[in-house]
Amino acid sequence: MKSVRIWFKKSGLAVYISHLDMNRCMTRAVRRAEIPLWYTEGFNPHPYMTFLMPLPLGQAGVREPLDIRIEEDMSFDEIKSRLNSVMPEGIEIVDVREPFNKPNEIAAAEYEIETEFLSDGEAEGFAAGATAVIEGGVLNAEKRSKRGIKTVNLCEMVRSFECISQGNTVKTKTVLAAGNSVNLNAELLMNALFAEFAAEPEKNSVIRTKLLCEDLSVFD
Repeated sequence: MKSVRIWFKKSGLAVYISHLDMNRCMTRAVRRAEIPLWYTEGFNPHPYMTFLMPLPLGQAGVREPLDIRIEEDMSFDEIKSRLNSVMPEGIEIVDVREPFNKPNEIAAAEYEIETEFLSDGEAEGFAAGATAVIEGGVLNAEKRSKRGIKTVNLCEMVRSFECISQGNTVKTKTVLAAGNSVNLNAELLMNALFAEFAAEPEKNSVIRTKLLCEDLSVFD
């Protein structure tokens, strides 16, 4: 048995594929590509396939990890080639390699967010205001957890934040807490900032560019 970490890109209309459907999509792709997937033992065997940090619906990802195990020896290049030949539009395998970091080492994620407003003035005002709020250290919002909904200070989960305006567009680059214990959705952060300034953007797109460890080294 061999452990394999698959890195894929999710973009275009594929961002609207839910996690459950993404799981089905990848399972079908692995079967169609004739990858010798390892199945769990027991009464109800199922393929070993784990999305380490599933993307929220509507968000794109540049390098998303998926762990599988295979029963036979197959080169990483062969796995990549076979999978890309059966992938639907918007999903691309960008790398296949042996896992290095353990899944529980994921502690943060980097995002690039682009927000469009009706005017240059709105964009400039929002960028300045959002920066001031994050630097001020207080941005309360309701966050859903396993224990229900509670009010939390989102700034405590922001590792870095850079927000600039270019014409009527605001470009935000931020690193947010991510993992099993503490996790901040980029959409929740931006929606809280929009509400803070009663901002009504025309468009807001979120791209997760990389996953990070606690020391902010790249998760691999």
